[in-house]
Amino acid sequence: MENKVLLAKGINKFFHDPIDIQVLKDICFSVDKGEFVSVIGKSGCGKSTLLYILSTMDTDYTGDLYIDGDLMRSKKEGELAKVRNEKIGFVFQFHYLLNEFSVLRNVMLPGLKLNKLSAAEVEHRAYEKLKILGIEKEANKMPNQLSGGQKQRVAIARALINDPLIIMGDEPTGNLDKKNSEIVFHTFQELAQEFNQSLLIVTHDNEFAEKTDRIIEMEDGTIIRM
Repeated sequence: MENKVLLAKGINKFFHDPIDIQVLKDICFSVDKGEFVSVIGKSGCGKSTLLYILSTMDTDYTGDLYIDGDLMRSKKEGELAKVRNEKIGFVFQFHYLLNEFSVLRNVMLPGLKLNKLSAAEVEHRAYEKLKILGIEKEANKMPNQLSGGQKQRVAIARALINDPLIIMGDEPTGNLDKKNSEIVFHTFQELAQEFNQSLLIVTHDNEFAEKTDRIIEMEDGTIIRM
């Protein structure tokens, strides 16, 4: 199991409002180190629900989730928050950058929160991440001075700041035009190929998914193809 950064075994999820509706049924799969995996399926098939469970944000499920070989089920909220901070980087459809901070400061924030390195070290690392993504020249700009594609690359740099085991993305190109979507895709691909970064990306963009290492297709809460 040492090569598996994430392992889902028999994940089931019910919504109880007001009757029980099963939204995820016996989800089983793993993600290996350096693997770039996409999850596709029509709206309402359970992709985002699954991502919330895999990211440890939703703990109301049955089955087993292992991150870095460690079982998540028995952990308390404080321990899960630590896993999220240290092991998982998030990229959403909306970049959620804070307009009152510079690009560099936005990237630094999760690193400062983790509080393992000095502010100077976090700043150095943040600059290095911006460099990997080719946007170090924008470091001192404010987010509202950037294009949509640049903002999303800043969000990816922020997701990378604590050297996570896995990057999870929820429709990270959903708000971007074709050109910027391709830039973000190539950024992810480079992270997987050159930096051995694991990625699990939920997307409705089939063209994006076709180019990833592996596609997990969902329908009505189950995996129908992998």
